Amino acid sequence: MTAAVRRGSRLPPAVWDALLPALLLLNVITTRAPHELPVATALTAALALPLLWRRRAPFTVFGAVAAAAFVQWLMDVQLPADIALLVALCTVAANTGRRGTLVAGAVVEAGVLLACLRWTTEGAFLTPFVAATAMTVAAAVLGVNVRTTRAYLAALEERAARLQQEQEQQARLAVAKERARITREMHDIVTHNLSVMVALTDAAVYAQHRLPDKATAAMLQISETGRQALTDMRRSLGVLRTDEPDAQRHPLPGIAQLEALADQMCAAGLPTRLDVHGGHAHIPATAQLTVYRLVQEALTNSLKHTPTGTRASVRI
Repeated sequence: MTAAVRRGSRLPPAVWDALLPALLLLNVITTRAPHELPVATALTAALALPLLWRRRAPFTVFGAVAAAAFVQWLMDVQLPADIALLVALCTVAANTGRRGTLVAGAVVEAGVLLACLRWTTEGAFLTPFVAATAMTVAAAVLGVNVRTTRAYLAALEERAARLQQEQEQQARLAVAKERARITREMHDIVTHNLSVMVALTDAAVYAQHRLPDKATAAMLQISETGRQALTDMRRSLGVLRTDEPDAQRHPLPGIAQLEALADQMCAAGLPTRLDVHGGHAHIPATAQLTVYRLVQEALTNSLKHTPTGTRASVRI
């Protein structure tokens, strides 16, 4: 039974719209006497067949069904196809606003009153009238619930789409921010280390004949600076690869690495004195990296743009 319901839910709406008119026509054909069949069949068709278009033009279909029901009342013919009025009312309530629902409900209720006045036996007016009125209210309420649920689901879909769009936008902003951070990091690494390597190379060339020991030390320092630059670059770019272990083996530089930076600058020809006052263990790693890059950039500019013999002093 569950499988049958699941397969039935996959059928297109037009199949369900055609099911009720087919059943009503089949009922009138199989239950009416031959002399009543033409009129009953024509009235049933007039009541039921417009339901095929109820989703596309709900109010027009309701008007056609109500007109057919009024003709039926004038001809004094009772038919099970009057249920088409309730289906049309439900469709109007599901696809129009409150005003349309009230107008359609009033029309159906007027038809209920006329039908009960004509076809109920004497003294039995109240029970069928109340029952028919209850069915009319139920059809209208069902349609309103369908409209409300549809609007709620549409609002949920819109909200989900908006949240997805916001998440994608935040992801794009995060990617752009990370790219900018990596770009700044690479700029600081490349500029500083290349400046140091150029200064050490000049010193090695100058001292290669007069002071070969100092030239050798400068060349070794160039090699160490190059290796340090490669390490820094792998660490900075390691966030782009999940299998890159260098970011774990080489933590971000901080205040503790400033002493090594000062020694590197001294070897490059810029005597540097470093004074650090107070503890820095409690400072976050990102803040320490900012301090390190600021000092690195300042010393690099001093090395590049100041005359020989300049001394640098860093106080933190």
